[in-house]
Amino acid sequence: MTRKRNSSRVLEQVAVQDYAAEGKSISRVEGKVVFIEGAVPGDVVDVMLTRSKKDWAEGKAVHFHSLSTRRTTPFCEHFGICGGCKWQMLPYEQQLQYKQNEAEQNLKRLGHIALPPVMPIIGCGNSTRYRNKLEFTFSNRRYKTWEELRAGDASAEGNREEPALGFHVPKLFDKIIDIHTCHLMEEPANLIRNTIRDFALQNNYSFYDIRQHTGWLRTLIIRLTTTGEVMVNICFGYDDEKERENLFRHLLHKVPGVSTLLYTINPKYNDSLHDLEPVTWYGKGYITEQLEQFKFIIGPKSFFQTNSRQAEKLYQVTRDFASLTGNELLYDLYCGTGSIGIFLSNKARKIIGVEVIPEAVEDAKINARLNDIEHASFFAGDVVDICNDDFFRAHGKPDVVITDPPRAGMHEKLVKKILEMRAPAVVYVSCNTATQARDLQLLDGLYSVEKVQPVDMFPHTHHIENVVRLTLR
Repeated sequence: MTRKRNSSRVLEQVAVQDYAAEGKSISRVEGKVVFIEGAVPGDVVDVMLTRSKKDWAEGKAVHFHSLSTRRTTPFCEHFGICGGCKWQMLPYEQQLQYKQNEAEQNLKRLGHIALPPVMPIIGCGNSTRYRNKLEFTFSNRRYKTWEELRAGDASAEGNREEPALGFHVPKLFDKIIDIHTCHLMEEPANLIRNTIRDFALQNNYSFYDIRQHTGWLRTLIIRLTTTGEVMVNICFGYDDEKERENLFRHLLHKVPGVSTLLYTINPKYNDSLHDLEPVTWYGKGYITEQLEQFKFIIGPKSFFQTNSRQAEKLYQVTRDFASLTGNELLYDLYCGTGSIGIFLSNKARKIIGVEVIPEAVEDAKINARLNDIEHASFFAGDVVDICNDDFFRAHGKPDVVITDPPRAGMHEKLVKKILEMRAPAVVYVSCNTATQARDLQLLDGLYSVEKVQPVDMFPHTHHIENVVRLTLR
């Protein structure tokens, strides 16, 4: 029986009934729908409510009375504290089923449009060590568990601040989990991080204080490619040439597999790199990834899909859905560094890429030259502004449109622009099926959905990629 205590803020012994969306499960308590974080269907839990409305509520599982038979043992020692890999307790096949269900339900319930049967989700061949980029934070405030804090109550030593290199604790901006083994990236990622931390501690280097905005070591960015290249970019709060040289020489001696080593001086209050200039200390300053026969240069500020092997599958689906014969003019909207357009280039007569970030457009041009592609052109700016009548007269109207927007989906003005283009086919690549459903509803007046293919890019998370082919009615 479910009881309420602590001023109705905790629901006791709630039987978790089903998966909802975005990593949350669902139950019904006295007629109210309750969305639960940190539990899976089959668990019986106490739920601490964070929001409570008339018909629904949200909360977090704070005590487990019994565990679901669907659970498996998490593989990471940081599970439950670290914000990544939140679904480790679920077998991977179960994760895929929940993602499949979420994609279908979002398109049906939010899109309210006619749909074909959704194809089975394409899972990852590797459910761990699949990321090609990770960013770690240096901090003088290591996150401590309740057990550590209780053990340290007896001494001032136990309560002092300690340095850490790892990931932010969710909802705690100034606390960092000291990560020694992360299962998201292939080696030598762990060796690089641990080597840098150990040397920094031995030499008394200052880790960043995010509250005071002081300290030397700020962030560490590691990028790997399936071709075996390794990029390391260390961000400092200020420059110290002598100690920087010592650190870099030590790192290359201990980890000879590093292909290129950079540093970035960041005196700002935030960690973003877009307005900073990384400096190459060793190597070419970039690494090269390969998807099928296509090569892509990745610089320290380049955007690239963070799961290279699965990106290849995602682009293969996109190419299949585009149904190119070699005669089509293809528009690649939100083209980024040109990866999708270049991947489809062998099947298209001409590629037109449009991207709002000028640096990404320059990367796209470099990648086109790297692959000897002469029939691709890339333009920097907003699609709504660029794709006007003069542009169409100069370059032609598209036969196929590829759109790959950010999580917020397409701006309504862009949806109207696609409707104006009236391309015979549109392929919509999305990382958020909820906003994709909204946009599909707006396109429904002129387009019908012909194919739907979910793709899992990020095992042990709730994130889903989804590809939809639309045809002009």
